[in-house]
Formats: sequence, structure tokens, C-alpha cells
Amino acid sequence: MIGYVQKKFAFSAEGAKDFITSVFWTALLNISFMFPSIYAFVFIRKLLPGALSGSSVEKVNLFISSVVALALMLVIYLVAIKQYDVCYTRIYGEAAKRRISLAEKLRKLPLAFFGKRDIADLSATIMDDTTQIENLFSHTVPQLYGSIISAGIICAMLLIYDWRMGLALLWVVPFSFLIFALSRKLQKRSHQSLYKTKRRIADSVQEGVDMVSELKAANYERQYAKSLNRLLDDYENQQIKSELVIGSLLNISVTLMKLGLVSVVLIGALLYAKETIDLFTMIVFMVVSAGIYQPFLQTMENMAALIYLSTRIDRMKEMDALPVQEGSTSFWPQHYDIEFNNVEFSYEEDQQTINGISFIAKQGEVTALVGPSGGGKTTVAKLAARFWDIDRGKILLGGKDISQLDPETLLKSYAIVFQDVVLFNFSVMENIRVGKKGASDEEVLRAAKLAQCDEFVKKLPDGYATLIGENGEKLSGGERQRISIARAILKDAPIILLDEATASLDAENESKIQEALSALIAEKTVLIIAHRMRTVMGADKIVVIREGEIVESGSPTELMKRGGVFAAMNAKPTGVLTSTS
Repeated sequence: MIGYVQKKFAFSAEGAKDFITSVFWTALLNISFMFPSIYAFVFIRKLLPGALSGSSVEKVNLFISSVVALALMLVIYLVAIKQYDVCYTRIYGEAAKRRISLAEKLRKLPLAFFGKRDIADLSATIMDDTTQIENLFSHTVPQLYGSIISAGIICAMLLIYDWRMGLALLWVVPFSFLIFALSRKLQKRSHQSLYKTKRRIADSVQEGVDMVSELKAANYERQYAKSLNRLLDDYENQQIKSELVIGSLLNISVTLMKLGLVSVVLIGALLYAKETIDLFTMIVFMVVSAGIYQPFLQTMENMAALIYLSTRIDRMKEMDALPVQEGSTSFWPQHYDIEFNNVEFSYEEDQQTINGISFIAKQGEVTALVGPSGGGKTTVAKLAARFWDIDRGKILLGGKDISQLDPETLLKSYAIVFQDVVLFNFSVMENIRVGKKGASDEEVLRAAKLAQCDEFVKKLPDGYATLIGENGEKLSGGERQRISIARAILKDAPIILLDEATASLDAENESKIQEALSALIAEKTVLIIAHRMRTVMGADKIVVIREGEIVESGSPTELMKRGGVFAAMNAKPTGVLTSTS
């Protein structure tokens, strides 16, 4: 049972146990709510003269009856307290575990996964989907199964009490559920369509927020608003159709169930006329018919919510099934040479990005990757850090295949500075400290000074304690770049990856940063991507990559003498390495 619940609802083992417990206590609570009614009928039968049937009157002890009534109320209260604990408190705890589990899963996924998903989609899965699942599993799903169990027990009791009146009361239930069940596929398709449309809206809003500057610059606000409005209108129309379908089916089921009261009156009158039941039994079933169908209607409503829930659970299962990057957590190499051995890689099938690349970036040397934009330089650098797993060949670090290493263990050896800097809405100090967890303030300040951050930080309102806004929105591009470089200096890892690390700096600051980097890269393996002449001419080795292949490699002097692709690129008057026609 626990395994089935785990698989069906994507629960942990403990969460599955808590869910089964919550169903049990919910069913027990529903049954306990019947105690006052059952006792009231027993009390009335004893109290009324002949109990409407001509039998002798039993003496009623009001004191004992009151004690029993209070005891039943206490039982209901205690059951309700227990049900609340297992159905809400524990379910919320499972939701917290689910969020942590998703975050851990995302942490171990290859970057290829994130390249196919946008931020709005992922954040919605972690936050919105989990919240919806949390609410439904605390307020709906246990109640669904609890209602089914309790309603089944109550129906059995009624049939035992008088099977003829019980059938007259309950014959409408299976027909109502049959009508609802026939629409299950239609409801599921409707929910899936709604879910996809909602995701497109979230993606569009995220895109608009991220690209607001571009939208304004291109005078594209009106077109963007029209596109978003179309999505919203589509979502609204789908929502209306979905509610109409579900509402209509529920109303049909409700109407059909009301026929049960009619059949109870007709069959009860017939049996009473034949004197096969007493008047009290007929009254009992008529009173019961006023409320017996409510649990069934709630069950159908909850089943509709369960169909709605299944779309979100499928998303959780999809993420749980994704393969993660794993490997050894023990890595103590003798050296830090990076070797590419006939490496092939593609982001998508049938679209080769890297084709048979082989080279060695040696420790103590600077290896520069150059070539036209889109040639695969940044991809090569990211493959070296196992941001993606390659299709064929091998990438070795210190003679060890990096595909056999845990990514987090591997990245301890890397300090990376990319052209697109990611900063957090922390202080300048804490943003730099990201490079080395637990670094002292003195270490952070030293790295900041080497990265030429002191000049602009001193002008900020609170110096190094200044909050820099989301992704460093209060800083210029060059200032953000220098913070990223300060992180790399602070980490002081044996391998340095620099992708256009000085692209956002002016010539004066670039020269200062180059001096700082010179101290940083001593005796380390350095892989650098750059277009400026002065950046790559000091490298020990140049690897020219074009259309995913190495077209030539060697020292800058050798390649200039060779008069090949690098020399032709170098001959451009702009001082920037570009492709030739």
C-alpha cells in the first residue's frame, strides 16, 4: 500500500505513511459525526410513546443520556484533533520535503535540462505546483478517500438496518458516479490544456520583465501587450469551458441524487401501507436522505480536484525521473592538465555543435580559445567544467575522466568568470564571498582590491555593505564584471575559466585587471576566451575553433608565422578578433 501511494502521488515513504494515516482518521472523523444522529434516533425511540409503532415505552435516564452525549462530543473532539495533526501538519511537512527534494534534484541535473526550460517554468513547478499539491493533499485528497470509506460504512449500516429502504435510498449513487466517471478523460484533457496555457502566460510575463528594455527600445510594447492579452483571453475561455463541463456534470449528478428522496418516500409509503416497516423506520430514512448524499457529492467534487492534481503530479514524476550527474566525490589529481580527446557534443539531435575536438590545456599555461562567434568556444569551456555531458570522446582532468566525477567535487577545482555575470541582491561583500564560503572580511577585501573594486565601492552609500539590487541592477556592466573577477580571485582555484572576462571594461581598467589576473593565474591551468588582441597575444597556446572544429593551434608567434586563420583574423584593423569571409 505504501509503495502504491508513493508511486501514485510522488510521495516519500514517510509521506505515504502519513497520507494513509490521514485517510484513516478522516474516515473515522466522518463516521464520528454520525454518532450524535445515531444516538438521537436511539433516544427518540426510547422516549416517544410506542416509538410510533405501538410498542411499550422505555424509561429514559436523562442523566445517563446526557453523560453519553457529552462523551460522544469528547470523542468527536479528540478524533478531530488527531485528524488535524495528520491531515494538515504532517502534509505541510511533506510539502516542505518535496520542495527541498526538488531543489536537490535541480542541483544535480546537467545544464542541458535548464537550457530546455525557462526560469518561469521551473519556479512555477517548485513553488506554484507544490503549493497546489500541498493545499489539495491537506484539504481535499484525504477527505476524498475518507469520504469513500465512511460513506461505504454508512451505506452498509443502512442496508443492514433495512435493505429495502437502503436500496431505495442508494440506487441513485452508482448512476451518478457513472455519469461523472464517463467524463474523466474530458476533464483531464481540459486541465492539461489549462495548465499549458497558464505556463505560456507565466513564460510570456517572465520574458516581458526580463526584456523590458528591449521592448521599449524597439517600441514593441503594444505588440507584446496584444500577444499577452490573447493568451489571457484564451486561458479565460478555456477556464469557462472547463468550469461549465465540470459544473454541468456535477449538477446532473446532484439532480439524479435528489431522486433518491422521491424513491424513499414512495417505497417507504408502500412498505408502511403493507405494514412491513414501522413509521419510525420510514422517518429515519427520510431524515437520513436529507444529508446522506452530501458525502457523495463532496467525493465527486474532490475527484474533480484529483484530476486537476494529476497534471501537477505528472510534472513532479517527470522531474523525479530525470537522470542526474553523479560520480566519485574523491579527487586528488597529481596535476591539473585538461585534455580533450576527440570530443563530440550537440545541444540537439542532428545538430552537431562540437565535432572531434582534441587539445591539451596544460597547468601553468594560458590556453586561449579564439574564433568567430557561434563557433563553439564557450561550449568547449563549459564542457571542460562538465556543465554538460559530452556525446563521444573523453575530457580528462589530471588524467581522470570528468564524467566519472561528481560535478560539485569537480567544480571545487574551478574558478569561472563568464561574460554574463550573475549577482544576488546581497551586499557587495556577500556577493564577492560567494566565491569562497566562510571567507573572512579581510580575504574578501583583498580580492576586491585586486579586482579593482575599491574605486567604485567607496562611492556607494554604504560601501561594501551596500545592497546592489536584483542581479546587481544598481551597478554598471564593468562594475558587475569586476565583482565576478573578485569572486574568482577569492576562490583561488587551480583551474581558471575566463569567458570574455574583461569585455565590459575600458582599456585602463582592463590593464589593471590583467595585472590582477596575472597574479591569479600563476601555476594554474587557464582557459580563456577573448576577442581582443591584447588579451590573447600573451597566451602560451592559441586554439582556433570554427564551426565546432579546431582549424589550427599553436603559440601566437607560430600561428602568426603560419599565416593561417589566426593571422588573417589578427590582421583586422579593429584590434578585435573576428571571422574572415
